[in-house]
Amino acid sequence: MYLVVMHNTILHKHWRPLLLAGLLQGVSWLATALPAFTSPAPPRNRKVQLVYKTTIGNVLTGTKKLELWIPVPHNNLYQQISDLTITSPYPYKLDTAQYGNQFLHLLLKNPPAAGFVISMQFTAVRKERISQIHQSQEANVARLDSSDKWRWLQPDRLVPIDGKIKELARQVVDSVGAKTDMEQARAIYDHVIATVKYDKTGTGWGRGDIYYACDVRRGNCTDFHAIFIGYCRALGIPARFAIGVSLPADRPGGQISGYHCWAEFYSKTAGWVPIDASEAAKNPEKRSYYFGAHDENRVEFSVGRDLLLYPRQEQPLNYFIYPYGEVDGKLFSLANPIVTYIDLNDR
Repeated sequence: MYLVVMHNTILHKHWRPLLLAGLLQGVSWLATALPAFTSPAPPRNRKVQLVYKTTIGNVLTGTKKLELWIPVPHNNLYQQISDLTITSPYPYKLDTAQYGNQFLHLLLKNPPAAGFVISMQFTAVRKERISQIHQSQEANVARLDSSDKWRWLQPDRLVPIDGKIKELARQVVDSVGAKTDMEQARAIYDHVIATVKYDKTGTGWGRGDIYYACDVRRGNCTDFHAIFIGYCRALGIPARFAIGVSLPADRPGGQISGYHCWAEFYSKTAGWVPIDASEAAKNPEKRSYYFGAHDENRVEFSVGRDLLLYPRQEQPLNYFIYPYGEVDGKLFSLANPIVTYIDLNDR
């Protein structure tokens, strides 16, 4: 109850001027409601070998049970994973959870106090994803399954779609006269890019908390896409979240720091449409491209938020890109993995 009252107070004091600033773009938006970008060439591919190394630190003497869950990338229409090799000093299992997410599970009873390393190596071929909204051909839209539609209209723990969020989303689309789901998604996308700054200073960013992002108007990719997904869902447009790593476009190999996430929404006329609002904010010249496209410089690890794995962990995961551990049923802090890659083809 306290959080609701607190955020409503912030809304009146801070959000309205910021919202107005984003809405002022409405006049020019009508002329560019649908992107002008068209793909000049067939989708690009990028093939890399990636190593994901997890270090498990020392555990307390007397620990009865250590459990680990490590994300494992999966195949989809735009990504093929092969040559998966896992090096571990202890037995493990590979399993699949919600939305096709894959993971490694390791259970150690009476684990030794000394730490150890688990290394995962694989080859990934990532295909540039170009939506049919960027092409002249007529879209052949597959109907969204009712259970999928229901799921991707539901709130996440940090992305509620309550009255205030719905009110803000409605103001955004009404300000530019957006009627169709495609027009409304574009209005939300433009609004987020215009009013949120890519800024990883201070604290609070990176959790994908829609109230935090709407208050301070800055953050990283999770914060950008929390607003986009939350606003879409609040207006009845299914939207979903994915997370992985970003492959530097200007380097053929090296270490990858951090993660990257993106989103997509479902349109009745175009099916699932990819977007990347944070990349568009960092690269304004690609604003039209990233509404309807994902480049090939990424590897996806998991889809969705508030994830449950097997055996069920203590609490749902906000998102799943880093290893998660528990000792005797309680959270066990792990260092971020070391991720390195090398290109395997000339792009």
